[in-house]
Amino acid sequence: MAQQFPPQRQERQPGKEHVMDPTPQFINPNYKPADKLRGKVALVTGGDSGIGRAVCYCYAKEGATIAFTYVKGQEDKDAADTLKMIKQAKVKDSQDPIAIPTDLGYDNNCKSVVDEVVGRYGRIDILINNAAEQYQSRSVEEIDENWLDRVFRTNIYSHFFLTRHALKHMKEGSSIICTTSVNAYKGNTTLLDYTSTKGAIVSFIRALALQLAPKNIRVNGIAPGPVWTPLIPASFQEEKTSKFGSECPMNRAGQPCEIAPSFVFLACEDSSYYTGQVLHPNGGMIVNA
Repeated sequence: MAQQFPPQRQERQPGKEHVMDPTPQFINPNYKPADKLRGKVALVTGGDSGIGRAVCYCYAKEGATIAFTYVKGQEDKDAADTLKMIKQAKVKDSQDPIAIPTDLGYDNNCKSVVDEVVGRYGRIDILINNAAEQYQSRSVEEIDENWLDRVFRTNIYSHFFLTRHALKHMKEGSSIICTTSVNAYKGNTTLLDYTSTKGAIVSFIRALALQLAPKNIRVNGIAPGPVWTPLIPASFQEEKTSKFGSECPMNRAGQPCEIAPSFVFLACEDSSYYTGQVLHPNGGMIVNA
């Protein structure tokens, strides 16, 4: 496998986007907004960097008012950069964005996030369950109860907690979009716990979509392949990071700006007949969707 990126490693999660080399591309200069989300209020978890940042940018360009979450202390600079970027990108009649520091692994924190967004904007039209963390392990024997609890709290508990509180403020026509992963479909030998949470997200999407279909609230997901985000140098050693993405048919990692349009599609009226579905921007990996 050929080198894709300079070797690099971040010692803790969540990773920091502003120290990556190169920094991920969250803007596609050829992207043409078309008012697809004008007047909508969107809550994006993990919106300070990576795919979440790209989604915030596209949603702002499409006319949405944005609230996003981040981890205080670790992601302060990335969150401040994203907040500034959204303010510059937003359309004239959307409201100013907000960034909310929190640990999404706990129900009370998720309720506080929803309460803050609703208190500021009055409702939630789009909920993006995107925040995640992952850690490498060589064997299931290495994964203890505390480790497992931490990963499941961030990656799947938060979907349940945020959704149950946000639904009180979501009307007919609203949309819930969850970030899963290609790993949920093909497996990953060194990311057993992460992969398990991503599989749980796929099932969550399918079951919740059936539950909410009578209310005309759509639930869908995105299963990205290898994407250059802060999660990568914060998860892997230098050698693996340098070759990240070279295993897929397109022989490269994706960029966040290549994933975000899928989130725009699933949030807008163009996807009005989609629910319980997962899109697969993964560089050509064939999965049984």
